Amino acid sequence: MKLRKIGTEVKSIFKEVFFTVFTLLKIIIPISIVVKILKELGLIEIVGRFLSPVMRIVGLPGESGLIWATAMVTNIYGGLVVFFSLATKSPFTIAQVTVLTTMILIAHSLPVELRIAQQAGIRLWFMLTLRICAAFILGLILHHIYLSYHLLQLPALILWKPGEEDPALVSWILGQLRNYGLIFIIIFVLISLIRILKYFGIIDRLNKLLNPLLRILGMSKAAAPLAIIGLTLGISYGGGLIINEAHSGVISKRDIFLSLCLMGLSHSLIEDTLLMLAMGASLTGILLGRILFTLLIMLILVRAINRISDYTFRNIFIRRNTVS
Repeated sequence: MKLRKIGTEVKSIFKEVFFTVFTLLKIIIPISIVVKILKELGLIEIVGRFLSPVMRIVGLPGESGLIWATAMVTNIYGGLVVFFSLATKSPFTIAQVTVLTTMILIAHSLPVELRIAQQAGIRLWFMLTLRICAAFILGLILHHIYLSYHLLQLPALILWKPGEEDPALVSWILGQLRNYGLIFIIIFVLISLIRILKYFGIIDRLNKLLNPLLRILGMSKAAAPLAIIGLTLGISYGGGLIINEAHSGVISKRDIFLSLCLMGLSHSLIEDTLLMLAMGASLTGILLGRILFTLLIMLILVRAINRISDYTFRNIFIRRNTVS
């Protein structure tokens, strides 16, 4: 009986994994192809030049606009490849690297991550505005703090060099396939872990632990697993699960909205933070500053949506034709 029960559970896990991965790949594959075309056409460089005056406002050289544009349109690693090529020609200070990498951590991989938020029922324009504006504002705050108190003005020490991207189409396809395989493995492990944690009652304990914080941020305890996924793994890897939870009807639209805002501002707190630390950034911006700024923005958002009716909230922030 035990073997039969285990077999049934394994089948259920694989079924959920395949459904989740399929949901995610339907978003990632077409967007990856479009982004590749945009990159080959040189449109990302145009966006980089457009961002040049913005980068100077936050104390960065104008050419760093190409770094942020690449990260926003492709991903963090794409942005870091450009960063390294520029950093070898014109060294950045620790303060500059911290400002730049903090902005990248808030606004990167936007085509994929915004599409995931959209599929979960949130209007694209809001998430796009939130992440880009939040990245710029936090970058500006950090720049003025470091400049005013003359902090982190020494040259940055880069501990890790990203590999050069192979422009060949075959290499790009193989790289995408590796990413899809990694997504499958991560989601399989994640779903299995959630099942195990639920079985031993650990999810309930985590809910109780996070409940006070979630209550301050205007979310119910049902949003706790969703928030944990985003904060630790990130939106891209947890995207399929996020969409599934959003469409399950178990979590309210306000919880989904606030959860996605929270993880949009602060996600993948472990992996991405360590990555930026290796690029010479300071924890004062990439971790402490980001978390404090996220909490501030979330408190403002909670107060704002609590002042409007549910009808107005749905009309402004929620996509039409999504489940309630």
